[in-house]
Amino acid sequence: MTKSRQRYTLITIACMWILSGILLFTATKSYAETPRSGSDIYSQLGLFSEVLLKLKDGYVTDLSDEELIKAAIIGMLGSTDPHTNYFTEDEFKDFTTSTKGSFGGLGIQIDKKGDYITVISPIEGTPAYRMGISSGDRIIKVDNVNVVGFSTDEAIKRMRGDVGTQVTITISRPGLAEPIDFVITREVIKIKSIPYSFVLDNGVGYIRLSQFNENTASELRSALAEQEKAGIKGLIIDLRWNPGGLLDQAVDTVNEFIGSGKLVVETKGRKENRQLYTRLSTKERNYPIIVLVNEASASASEIFAGSLQDWDKGLVMGKTSFGKGSVQQLLRLSNGGGIKVTTSYYYIKSGRCIHKMSNDKLLKGKELTAAEIKAEDDKNHAQIYYTVKGRKVYGGGGITPDIEVESDLLTNLGADLRRKNVFFDYAVDYLVKNNHKLSKDMVVTDQIFSSFLDFARSKDVAITPTAVDSAAVFIRNSIKSELVAKVYGETEAYKINISQDVQLQAAIDMFNRFKTLDEMFAHAAAQQDKKISKP
Repeated sequence: MTKSRQRYTLITIACMWILSGILLFTATKSYAETPRSGSDIYSQLGLFSEVLLKLKDGYVTDLSDEELIKAAIIGMLGSTDPHTNYFTEDEFKDFTTSTKGSFGGLGIQIDKKGDYITVISPIEGTPAYRMGISSGDRIIKVDNVNVVGFSTDEAIKRMRGDVGTQVTITISRPGLAEPIDFVITREVIKIKSIPYSFVLDNGVGYIRLSQFNENTASELRSALAEQEKAGIKGLIIDLRWNPGGLLDQAVDTVNEFIGSGKLVVETKGRKENRQLYTRLSTKERNYPIIVLVNEASASASEIFAGSLQDWDKGLVMGKTSFGKGSVQQLLRLSNGGGIKVTTSYYYIKSGRCIHKMSNDKLLKGKELTAAEIKAEDDKNHAQIYYTVKGRKVYGGGGITPDIEVESDLLTNLGADLRRKNVFFDYAVDYLVKNNHKLSKDMVVTDQIFSSFLDFARSKDVAITPTAVDSAAVFIRNSIKSELVAKVYGETEAYKINISQDVQLQAAIDMFNRFKTLDEMFAHAAAQQDKKISKP
């Protein structure tokens, strides 16, 4: 049976799961005796039942009802959008786990783009993150099994396994001619919404919010209380690479900054519209807030960033967010499995629709030209909306930042050192030789730097003077961060890493230049006016 024929046959079979055996045969009999030309559901089910019986009766081998129905349901849901999915009982448990406690695996957020399982983002502190798996990496093999064309669920099944066991994933990375292998040891992945929260040297608080799970609002309240007790003069909330999560948690986190009784988001669908308001009274927070987003900030993180923007409670900086603004409802099925169904789209307070329609086409493997993508972006960003105080904000299809800031990219040498885990291995070797003694403010001397390069060469990393010059700051910073992590923990190491973060440093500079949020808004508006006035 050809792929095309199988797809259409199985999509038809899926409908029959709804009916009992009695309806199957009565519908068949009715259809056979009385030809129908209508498009009502009974007519279509009659056609379906005829195809089903003829397939079962005439196919060259016996067909498994269970496998056919499962494939048919997947095919039927796959004809809609990339976020409407079917889960078996085990898959349903795995999926719901991702919003609750912990799970075993590698620590990567993935989605299917075309035929490829693509890394959306690694989760901080996990094996995949430490090994240097990056956003945009395509997973082409798992333990030497080609997974091109696999569903995300099938790929996840192969990547997950018993804690302590190893899995080899083969990555195709943009800019690299050949695929690269990562051998990763599976761990229990503890899901924490806020992996990092501390006060920066200039007195500004920093909160890294990595996803929205059922503990996010309570974690945020605790982080805010601790930082406000320390007397912060402002706050940076980092939502970069945040793939989203639970809608109610997005609303409750926005609540912390805008107070009760305020509209956060409206969901508009075919069957019903819902308006979601904040519910809780909270303390007034008058210090300036900057929200960082990038192209991998999606869904609930876009609601959060866009809402603080709409209510004039935060300045958004970075790059335009992903544009995942469709709402899914999770429905349990009688067999213990479930379906995730797209039911509506998100519209935030200003009226902007977050969803970027071309993303659905790309995720389903449809090819779009650069001109088509640009045309959609131009159309979205030409639309002007207004915040509560009358500030102009632009477009739908993601959250457009008030101030755009490009990110800094890894050099090829830097990427190779991360991929081959050289920093981690060198740190282990160094600390063994030095009896695990290390000062928190240690300096990477020329001697340490030189010994690291020798160590990298022993790991088959190609080292050239030109490559070293262009990556020297990154290398020194990464050596220090990895050493400090082993002795003083991930948070201290993270503080070192962000010292070279271009987007974050731009946000920190805003607090050094401006004292109030209104001053920041005025600066952002002036920048936008300059951009628009350019010929």
